[in-house]
Amino acid sequence: MTWPDPIVFILALLLDLTLGDPAWLPHPVVQIGRLITALEKLLRQTIRNGRAAGLLLLFLTVSGTTTATWLLVWGSARLHPLAGLLTAGLLSSTCLAARSLQRESALVADALAVGDIVQARVKLSRIVGRDTVNLDEAEIWRALIETVAENTSDGIIAPMFWLALGGPLAGMAFKAVSTLDSMVGYKNECYLQLGWASARMDDLLNFIPARLTAALMIVAAPLIGLSLRNAAAITLRDRLNHPSPNSAHPESAAAGALGIRLGGPSTYGGHESIKQFIGDPLRPINGKAYRDMISLMFAVTLIMAVISLAAIAYLRGFHVTYL
Repeated sequence: MTWPDPIVFILALLLDLTLGDPAWLPHPVVQIGRLITALEKLLRQTIRNGRAAGLLLLFLTVSGTTTATWLLVWGSARLHPLAGLLTAGLLSSTCLAARSLQRESALVADALAVGDIVQARVKLSRIVGRDTVNLDEAEIWRALIETVAENTSDGIIAPMFWLALGGPLAGMAFKAVSTLDSMVGYKNECYLQLGWASARMDDLLNFIPARLTAALMIVAAPLIGLSLRNAAAITLRDRLNHPSPNSAHPESAAAGALGIRLGGPSTYGGHESIKQFIGDPLRPINGKAYRDMISLMFAVTLIMAVISLAAIAYLRGFHVTYL
């Protein structure tokens, strides 16, 4: 049950789509974050070379996460096969973020719908890295759609890709790297050396999923009334218009499908960052564009689920051995 398994994958997907990340349920990312914080403090004190410390931080975090995952699933399965199945499915579901992404972004959209821009800024700050305190309504919609587009890749398609290839162990390893990148993968004086390995590993693990996400968005666009032709054209034109080697692929496909323009100036920690534009302003960026983005996200999720199950069937076969 620590390897790709159709029942575990289906259970994980259903749990994510129905429950998301309930606040009452302890989330593995919290524990991974605590591990990273403790290891960072220890390694900074004991290893003077920042890149060496960063490599060790990456290794210890990923190995610790996968070991804990294996022990939890193995221990549960020793009690009862169904317990192992449920544990594997639950851990795998925490790698996915479709429902939580929809819920968190909807809080921002709902605040804008009633004209509460202050609350919209506060809610947005929970899901984006940029400064939100001075954003106007159009900038909030842009940031919201950009983060949903990017996280469709990082938080849904990429973990599904790794779950399909390597089961809960690979899914949780990916989640550990993703958490490392979000905590130490900054290009500033504090983390430029320590976070280098984690940031590069995150880029590597998202390389194929980002491009796969863009392709899926192109295919899914006409299924929900959006433009396949424009999605493909903008992806080919603007897929490299981002400092990240991966982020512009899903953003360009989404911008093309929606007929909107993303990118432009943003502020991070008080410092302005001007990104290249992605897409053309054929439509206004508003609540309708956001709702179309959410529909596109779920369409892509379902298509990827079918592809993932097919991959699992090819790698292992549909053998149910838990009853």
